[in-house]
Amino acid sequence: MTTQIVVPALGESVSEATVAKWFKQVGDAVAADEPIVELETDKVTVEVPAPAAGTLTEIAVEVGASVAVGALLGSIEAGAAGKAKPAAAGAKAAAAAPAATPPAAHPPAPSARKLIEENRLDAAAIGGTGKDGRVTKGDVLAVLERPAAPPAARAPAPAPASTAPRPTDLREERVKMTRLRKRIAERLKEAQNTAAMLTTFNEVDMTALNGLRNQYKDAFEKKHGVKLGFMSFFVKACVTALKEWPAVNAEIDGDDLVYKNYYDIGVAVGTPNGLVVPVVRDADRLSFAEVEKAIANYGRKARDGKLTIEEMTGGTFTISNGGVYGSLMSTPILNPPQSGILGMHKTQMRPMVLPDGKIEARPMMYLALSYDHRVIDGREAVSFLVRVKECIEDPQRILLDM
Repeated sequence: MTTQIVVPALGESVSEATVAKWFKQVGDAVAADEPIVELETDKVTVEVPAPAAGTLTEIAVEVGASVAVGALLGSIEAGAAGKAKPAAAGAKAAAAAPAATPPAAHPPAPSARKLIEENRLDAAAIGGTGKDGRVTKGDVLAVLERPAAPPAARAPAPAPASTAPRPTDLREERVKMTRLRKRIAERLKEAQNTAAMLTTFNEVDMTALNGLRNQYKDAFEKKHGVKLGFMSFFVKACVTALKEWPAVNAEIDGDDLVYKNYYDIGVAVGTPNGLVVPVVRDADRLSFAEVEKAIANYGRKARDGKLTIEEMTGGTFTISNGGVYGSLMSTPILNPPQSGILGMHKTQMRPMVLPDGKIEARPMMYLALSYDHRVIDGREAVSFLVRVKECIEDPQRILLDM
């Protein structure tokens, strides 16, 4: 019995993915629900489990190819190995086959036919590796990736210096951008092109917060099983400020301004594959311990590539902590369609003049609020940031709702 492996539903607004990795090769035994192929979407990496136990007999799509939801990835045959078919994905023989191959025994698959028509290829000259010799998308891609045949002997005229191709440098490495990296680039550029983005700065004295953490961190971890970090205080401080300045929690939808009466705070997390922003839902209803647990859990899942699309969708405001990498000051870019993002930075000892005129070394942090001026006025942005500063410099304000 043959079971097909297909691209699963990838979440709201995501209809396409890239095949990032095959965990099995044709002929390998697989167990039911065992991860068999990894897909990369605009937002997350998804492992597709084997729908049944058996032997992987077909890989229909090669690594690097784009696939739509519901597309065929491969096939599993119940029983022992030995019924394996050639893999369309990464099959070296296919890539190295001579240009003239026997005609396909059946019509090309729809995805393959589209590529054949777009590139004006001869379907009969493409060797099919799919079921019953059918030409798959992977077969067409293999043909397209072959180096072009050298032209007939006649040296072309040298190109002008201004249009000459860039010479290959052995000290360089050219790597194709991942789907996630391309999506990050698109969204950040979209924010710059669309929003009237400004940034306002302030600085916060971390003395009181450091003292509070040092006083209660051991008891907090013992009771709640999670460390007391800075992020829970900043999340709570932002919620307090968002309630007072709701425009910072709003977004533009066509000709309407949408004011959010809930507080889903995105927390930017750096991963080897790029920046992701999981969302702490209803942060106003969570305790400090629940916020810390949510952030710690998201951090682990981000490092392991286990975040889901749902966990990164629908935030109303974002916090980015460049200080963990040593950044002293920056201007964070908005996370569309949100209208505000807070940038935290490195805490550094600096001489400060106190109200009584004395000069002391204090742990200071620069804060940056980037905002969409189409939604938020300067008075609202500056007042929001001052409110966050007040809550951090006097943490009891958060607990007393003052």
